[in-house]
Amino acid sequence: MSQEDIQLNNPLHGLKLDTLLSELVTHYGFDILAEYTRIKCFKNNPSMISSLKFLRKTEWARETLERFYLYSFKNLPEPGEDEFEIPPRQREIPLHIKPKEPKVLIKGEAIVPLTKDSFKETHRSKPVHNNKYQSANDKSQSRHSRSNERKNENSNTDSKRNSESNKPFDPYANAPR
Repeated sequence: MSQEDIQLNNPLHGLKLDTLLSELVTHYGFDILAEYTRIKCFKNNPSMISSLKFLRKTEWARETLERFYLYSFKNLPEPGEDEFEIPPRQREIPLHIKPKEPKVLIKGEAIVPLTKDSFKETHRSKPVHNNKYQSANDKSQSRHSRSNERKNENSNTDSKRNSESNKPFDPYANAPR
């Protein structure tokens, strides 16, 4: 079986980029394309000419749009792990798989991917602060414990170690000067 016979079932086979883009823009519009593909050329002053120019220059954007075309517009099943790294135009689509009706995409319902910064914010370990950052309820409870600590401090011989632990929290203590 030749390479052309394998590619005949691929909806991208023989499809020009401007035809692909015009089909997507006609069906979905620039707003939905910008939201679901996260390509800024569809968001900032979108036009067919500027989008085509950008897509021809940047391979990652073209592949993103081709994936969107195959798996959202043509509604094909997602590729397996073995085909994930292959560009969409080179993927082999079995003959028994036929394109379906386009997915219905609604503006404002695109899944927002996690970025490094948002991951750090949600998964950051919280620092332990000293008593000056406690709430009012915690302060009244800590007053009683402080009076007990003072009594115990007088009986301890190692007062130097206790005085260091009672210092206020300084976030810049270890910063270079």
